[in-house]
Amino acid sequence: QVRATHPDCAVVSYFREREAECLELVRSESGSPALPERPGLPGCLTEWDGVSCWSAVPLGQAQAVACPDIHHVFKKSKALIRRNCTESGWSFPSPPYHNACELEVIGTSNDTEAKASVYFVTMKALYTCGYSISLAALFLAIGIFSCCRKLHCTRNSIHIHFFTSFILRGAAVFIKDSVLFSDESIDHCTISTVNCKAAIAFFHYSVLANFYWLLVEGMYLQTLLLLTFTSDKTYIWWYVLIGWGVPMLTMCVWVITRLQYDDHGCWDDYTSPYWWVIKAPILLAISVNFLIFLNVTRMLAQKIRSPDVSQNYKQQYMRLTKSTLLLIPLFGVHYVVFALFPEHVGVDARLYFELVLGSYQGFLVALLYCFLNGEVQAEIKRSWGKWQSSMESNVFNLATQDFTA
Repeated sequence: QVRATHPDCAVVSYFREREAECLELVRSESGSPALPERPGLPGCLTEWDGVSCWSAVPLGQAQAVACPDIHHVFKKSKALIRRNCTESGWSFPSPPYHNACELEVIGTSNDTEAKASVYFVTMKALYTCGYSISLAALFLAIGIFSCCRKLHCTRNSIHIHFFTSFILRGAAVFIKDSVLFSDESIDHCTISTVNCKAAIAFFHYSVLANFYWLLVEGMYLQTLLLLTFTSDKTYIWWYVLIGWGVPMLTMCVWVITRLQYDDHGCWDDYTSPYWWVIKAPILLAISVNFLIFLNVTRMLAQKIRSPDVSQNYKQQYMRLTKSTLLLIPLFGVHYVVFALFPEHVGVDARLYFELVLGSYQGFLVALLYCFLNGEVQAEIKRSWGKWQSSMESNVFNLATQDFTA
């Protein structure tokens, strides 16, 4: 994400898109007369000069274009660049681009580059710290659920899958950084290797799995409230297919689409129209989860107010729902907000939410589902007391043996 929103990469992406549009225009004109409005007369064909696209014109005619419209790169100038169609082809741009389109960063390029470098280094340090804390908490939580037999149930199995998706996401971030930024001599804006694309695909898969296992958490909670006396073990494989299978199917479609129609760069350009192959399923999961949130809230209010439900069941419902109801609106709200705006809008805020705050989500999940869970705390206290009693017994036996000897 940091690489895709880097200012240099934004410039590269801008010119790459303009070049593709121009080349597509050239291809469409190749099978027809160059100048359909004046057939038979010589002229200049459509041309990409590395900055602008010049449309086909008759001989002796001039054409003018404005400076490239790149925010925060070129100053807003009303100057036009002109080229004439001569017998020898297109003339040189007049005035030259470097005169007509003055850079915003002229005279302060070193300062700007230094500030950008410090910004991204700081951002990387923050999310590296966040993901490290989250990974440690998640591994500890999985260890607690796995080692304590009394905690083995369908609900905690789903929690373990949810934790695993966060572990994969943290690992994917570190793998992506090592692949993209391991060699400073490589142009990180134009790198296009199999390792780079695989790292990006793995990262997107882990993000998709994150959202879909959160969806599974909401679905499981709703199932418990609707079907109180139904064995939830019958649904576990459906949950696994949704949590891991749907993201895998989505990624297969996305990879095949990129290979066929848009196989350039490192596949992390979020301005590509094929980015919606990933974005649409995430928005769908968030939307369904929000509906589940509203429905579960309604059902919970009915059950708590119902005189037929015992106090014990009311406490159980509250314990089961408080964590999930907190996570559903917490996760994905910023994603929906940013999805309504173009990718270049609110880059700083987007990076902060996606990378810095997002890196601590795994820790928050482990805290809510494991460390603050009363059932888990009681089991840990019981196991700790049992271990202390065992140790005291061993020490007493050892002392008795020594005294007898």
